Amino acid sequence: MERIKNILKSREITPLYMLIILFLIVGIINPTFFSRTNILSTLYGSSLYILLSIGISFVIMTGEIDVSIGSTLGLCASIAGILIRDGYSIMIVLFVVFIVGGTIGLINGIGVVDLEVSSIIMTLGTLGVVRGIIYIITKGRWVENLPTEFKELSQLEFLGINIFFIISCLFVLMMHLYLTKIPQGVYFKAVGDNSNGAHLVGIPVKKTKRLAFVFSGIFSGLAAVMFASRTGFIAPISGNGYEMTIIAGCVLGGISLTGGVGSIIGSSLGVIIMASLSKVLVFMGFSSDLNNTITGALLVIIVVTDTLLQKYSISKNRKIRLSNRVKGEAVNG
Repeated sequence: MERIKNILKSREITPLYMLIILFLIVGIINPTFFSRTNILSTLYGSSLYILLSIGISFVIMTGEIDVSIGSTLGLCASIAGILIRDGYSIMIVLFVVFIVGGTIGLINGIGVVDLEVSSIIMTLGTLGVVRGIIYIITKGRWVENLPTEFKELSQLEFLGINIFFIISCLFVLMMHLYLTKIPQGVYFKAVGDNSNGAHLVGIPVKKTKRLAFVFSGIFSGLAAVMFASRTGFIAPISGNGYEMTIIAGCVLGGISLTGGVGSIIGSSLGVIIMASLSKVLVFMGFSSDLNNTITGALLVIIVVTDTLLQKYSISKNRKIRLSNRVKGEAVNG
């Protein structure tokens, strides 16, 4: 019973409540939304967003940010499309995007950790450079004519559930266990909570932050393969603006932008909500063109709320420590 109470009080349960409420509201406004096909397709559409959220969650937990995930996805999707089109196997494609994504992440990590460049500036610069590389390797053209069997991967199902969604959920579970059960996984939150304290107790702060950016790049690469398979073509602007949706979803899912707080499960639920907005708007009778406007507005609201909650938490803890100190002095006196 106590375990159930703890689950219900956890940060992860809040975005789950929000997702259920969102679906209920849309269903009440437009009952046609309440069909197995619509709900499942809405969830399936969030698969690559979930993978992106896993990677950037590591970065945000350490107190940093990565706005280059969209461009990394675009580059890896372009490379994946070109290789698949030219006859390379899916395993080779996965290996290549793993290396490319991880390398971009490592460059970001070195810039932030070793060169001490602000993460927002470093990853913003990387975003621009990577976008330029995309135009160079694609010559500004769309990558098209992908094999039918590759495009059909996005339609595969297991027990009636889309295979990409299953893969995304499995990654969420694995990385959640890594963050909560493996000592090295616990380091990420510890670094984000108090990097100086983490260093004093022997946690490799710099190595942990570099690894966080590498994870962000790797998962962007993996998401790129899903993207290429689902769309069947890759435009030079692919992935543009994804970072706003992913960051908003992660914070909505309980990850604090100041670091040290949150979970992979929570961020995944948060991005499902954000990824569902375009479809939800259509069912509610609004234009999907409002998607970016609403996403931007939610990002501002979420960030401001997160900042206010952090200030309240710090103030409350400070008052508790002061009260305890006064009581202690009174007893000693």
